[in-house]
Amino acid sequence: MDRGPAVVAFARAPVSGRAKTRLVPALGPEGAAELYRCFLLDTLGALRELRCDIIVAAAEGEDVEPLSAALGAARVGAEVIVQSGADLGERIADAVRLALRRGHSSAVVIGTDAPDLPSDLIGRALDLTASHDVVLGPCADGGYYLVGLRAVMPSLFRNIEWSTETVLSQTLDRARELGLAVALLEPWNDVDTAADLLLLRERLTRQVVAGEPIPCPRTWDYLCDLSVVVDEGA
Repeated sequence: MDRGPAVVAFARAPVSGRAKTRLVPALGPEGAAELYRCFLLDTLGALRELRCDIIVAAAEGEDVEPLSAALGAARVGAEVIVQSGADLGERIADAVRLALRRGHSSAVVIGTDAPDLPSDLIGRALDLTASHDVVLGPCADGGYYLVGLRAVMPSLFRNIEWSTETVLSQTLDRARELGLAVALLEPWNDVDTAADLLLLRERLTRQVVAGEPIPCPRTWDYLCDLSVVVDEGA
């Protein structure tokens, strides 16, 4: 039975010392964890607008309980599983394998570090998996915020130099070597550093001034209440 596509959101527990550690110098450990909780819930809120099953893949086993508690408190319905694999490529391949084994036609894997990522962009990725072997959403740092697959392809991610500015280009080269049909989405940015957070706040402020709806209301409320001045030097 074809259950249609699934979205797998890679996540960590929104607890102090484990979430958004690169933002701790600017926000403190509690502030960084609270910001990440907003990221997580805004991301899942966007997914609820799509017609797909949602799976949350916890980074570690110890993340499952606090993640489940956070989702329950926000009344977000999603199954929580644990990622498996020695590196990010193996973890992506394993998440896709799990989704396909459960009868899903394809799987789109996303992170939870881009709270203003439009739901229609994720929806487009879900649609594109029907006609392409691989769907990628590029990031400005040379990686990608999304990968969609309709088959398990561990070889696509083998020997990729993760956490470098060449992750996307290496993956595209590997896809060409394998003869895969690739679709590229519009670029979007993860929020990992204080400079990234400043850019996010500027983007959202422009949307408010223009009278546009805010795609990540929890994150926007947090940023409005933020008493710490975040600057590029933080």
